[in-house]
Parts: sequence; structure tokens; C-alpha cells
Amino acid sequence: MTYHSMCIANITKKHLFRTPSILAIFLTVTLVSQGLLFAQKKQQRPNVIFIYADDVGYGDLSSYGATKISTPSIDRIGKEGIRFTNAHTTSATCTPSRFGLLTGKYPWRQKGTGVLPGDASLIIPTDRLTLAKVFQNAGYKTASVGKWHLGLGEKNKQINWNEPITKGPNETGFDYAYFFPATSDRVPTVFIEDQNVQGLDKLDPIAVDYSKKIGNEPTGLENPELLKLPASPNHGHNNTIVNGIGRIGWMTGGKQTRWTDEEIAHVFLSKAEQFIEENQKNPFFLYFSLNDIHVPRMPSSQFKGKSQMGLRGDVILQMDWTVSEILKKLDELKLTENTLIIFSSDNGPVLDDGYADKAVELAQGHKPAGVLRGGKYSAFEGGSRVPWLARWPQAIKPGTVSDALICQIDLLASFAHYFQQKMEVDDAPDSFNTMDAILGKSKIGRPYLIKQGGALSITRENWKYIEPREGKAIQELTNTETGNNASPQLYDLSKDLGEKTNLATKYPAKVKAMAGELAKIREAERSR
Repeated sequence: MTYHSMCIANITKKHLFRTPSILAIFLTVTLVSQGLLFAQKKQQRPNVIFIYADDVGYGDLSSYGATKISTPSIDRIGKEGIRFTNAHTTSATCTPSRFGLLTGKYPWRQKGTGVLPGDASLIIPTDRLTLAKVFQNAGYKTASVGKWHLGLGEKNKQINWNEPITKGPNETGFDYAYFFPATSDRVPTVFIEDQNVQGLDKLDPIAVDYSKKIGNEPTGLENPELLKLPASPNHGHNNTIVNGIGRIGWMTGGKQTRWTDEEIAHVFLSKAEQFIEENQKNPFFLYFSLNDIHVPRMPSSQFKGKSQMGLRGDVILQMDWTVSEILKKLDELKLTENTLIIFSSDNGPVLDDGYADKAVELAQGHKPAGVLRGGKYSAFEGGSRVPWLARWPQAIKPGTVSDALICQIDLLASFAHYFQQKMEVDDAPDSFNTMDAILGKSKIGRPYLIKQGGALSITRENWKYIEPREGKAIQELTNTETGNNASPQLYDLSKDLGEKTNLATKYPAKVKAMAGELAKIREAERSR
């Protein structure tokens, strides 16, 4: 210790608590220092993991009322964080919901955002801001692991699966990507890492066609005796057989690249865990898009027959296990405290969606949409009101339940605002900053929401208006109420969450006002 520091130490010992001015200075400095440390901790950038389940309904989790099946690991997120009762996708099907999530733009504003075939071109503009780019701009490492289903390659150009595919997740903001192109019921049934099909043999090139049969491989239509999972009639899951399952579309070649359905969950989990481990010392954003519980439902032997609800129940258990493994990995690496983990679904539930897996017969009273009406493909709440649970120990109070109106489309603006990033006028035109609601600090979410389930609807406060739309009231293939009605529909969701009583004729002024608001927003380039 130097002579100077010794003098200061002696003065401090003798006079600190006897001299009011010195004491005041000491306390002020101490408080300021502690305040700065607190502010630094408060502003610490969390790791973010968004777990995106597929076709999981509002009533499919035990934390949302399911009694025939238990999802303790997913429920744990809500118990240790927040569970939302009024959270939504933009759409009642997968591709548009994913488009809205990553772009902050209503998918109905852009043509070609419907459910895509496996050989579709990329529908996300590479020159626009995306959710992944928001994180990249904040210095995060980003990854997309799992289902993609947003197209690949140049617009109106056939994909060459045997060469690097130059437009995909990497070009939309993900440093790393491990995925399959569309859905597991569509060809090509291959994994892609960044730009390259995994395990590709140049001597066995891949070709894909969605308009006509190619090659001589067996199909579900011509060779049903080869199927281990029969296709439901008229769904189209009867083309090229891969792993004993008929797919949508035809494929030749790539024999050693083709996945085994029972291994998909484990493969994606291992890639997600690897990314977390490799980036544990850096802030990271992981978009973990599960295959479960989409058809064909083919759980690993670890879960087959374990739910007593058939294959659909088994893959719900597998999904919950996947979440448990991610939570364990965070605990193991001591990342739990500073990681925001969100679990949600891309649209509402469906039972029979193409394969005769007895999901309807074995539901045993289970209501996948809970109290909601409709499901996947529907304009009713069951189509796009979804589970949403989030945990961030440093910021979210455990055991919080929120009825704030939030939507996945808002994540882009919310994180851009959180990172104090400037957004251009064309960026995320329909995304609101709802970060306070997402973290449970406010019960106020976005002011209104437009959703797409065939017909468009608008929700503001407790009122929901569904625009008139011609078409069948029931989608026969899935036995889902579509919400189609030639007359306007109006529901008071605060009293009628199941949308049983149409109040349009009782409140014509409300119908007129909400129809006008929907038309105005639909026509506007930007509305927020």
C-alpha cells in the first residue's frame, strides 16, 4: 500500500462516520455505484430462444386445461415465468404465421404467402429487416433449427438440390441454419445445413416435382401395401413413399440423404443444443422450430404408445421432452438466469390432417382447442389463439398470468425497440412494441389485431369482427369449422370466448365501425 492510500485509509477510518459531509459523499458515491451496477445488470442482453411448435392447440397443454395428457416441462416455463391467455399468430396456417413472425408484416399484404410446396422460392425479401437481423444488428449469434417452410432459392427459378442453395435462412439473418425445406409430409425429405443438402451423393442426384410424377419409385397411390402409415382419403399424401410414408409431391434420388421420421426430433434437438453450447459465452438468438406435432406423427420408440392417445398424444409427449432437454441444457451451462425462452405454436390444432393415425378416435374427450371454436384453417379463435409461455428469471415474475393482447408479429418491433434500433418506414409495418406486455410488466398489449383464417378478422378490446366470406362452413377433410359466413360476424370475446353467439344484427353500428377499420388498415401501407 502506498503512503497516499494509507493516509486515505486512516482518514476514512477516523472521520467517515463523524463527518456528515464526508458521510454524505460516501453514501452518494456508493448509491450511484450500486445504481450503475443495477442498470448494467438490468440492461444486460438476454439470450433468446423461441421454441415454435407446429399445430399445437390452445387446449393441448396441461397448463391450458388439458387433463388427458401432461406437459410438465412446457408448463414449467409458465410457472417460472408468464403464461398468456390472449396470444396469437397472424394466421391459422403455418407458412403465413412464420412469415409474419420473421418479417413483422401481415402475410395477407404479400402475394404468395399461403402454405408453400417443398420446391417454392424464398418469400422473405433479403433486403428487408427481419427478426433475425434485429438480433444480428445487436451483436447476437443467430440460428434457425427445424422446420423452415418459407421457400428457398431465387424467385421463379427451379431449385437445384444438388448444388448450394443461395437463398434461404442465412440470407434472411441467420448465421447458422439446420432445417428441412417445408413440412415433413412434403418432399424433399432431406436436411439442409446452411446452403447444402446433408449427405448428398452426386451420383444419386435429387429431383423434385409437384405437378407430375417423376421416376419409378413406389407411391402411396399405386402401392398402398408398402405404407406403414396409411394416408387419409383425398388429402394428397399418396405420392412418393419415404420411410414407409406417402408424401405430398414426387421425389427421385438422394436415397442416403432421406431422413427417418422417428429421428427428426432428436436430430433437431442435437443441433439446437450444439448451437447453445458453442455460443454460451456470447448473446445468441435461437429460432427452434419443432416438427412436432405436425403430420406424419412418427414419435421415436421412446414415446410410441406412451400417451394412451395414439400417435398425436405420443408426439405431444415427445415435444414436451424436447423442451425439457433445452431447459436442462440451460441449467447445465448456467444460462438460465439470463435467457428469455418463449414457447408458442404456429397455428391452432388439427386431428386428421392427412394420415389415418386414429387421432380422432383416440382423443378420448381431449379438446385440442380447449374452449375455443374452430382450429387450424379457421377464422375462429381456435385457428390462431395459441399457447404462449415465457421465462426470463431476471425480468419476468414467476407465476404471472396475463390476458394482454399480443401477437408473434410484434416480436420484431419489440426487440428492435429493446435494443434501441432505428426502424425504417418500410420495416415491419404491422409490428407493435409490446415488450412490456411480453415481460409481464404491463397488462396492455397491442391495440388491435388482424388475423387471417380464410376470412380476415379484426379484434379490438373484447370485440371481434369476422368479414363476410363465401365458402363452406365446414372443411370436410379435417372436419374444422372454417368461420366462413356470407354475413358479417361479431363476437364479444369477454363473455363468449367460444364464439357461439353472433351479435352482428344486435350491434350494427359496431359492425360498421369495425368493418371500416379493417378496410382502412387493409388498404394502408403502414398502420401502427
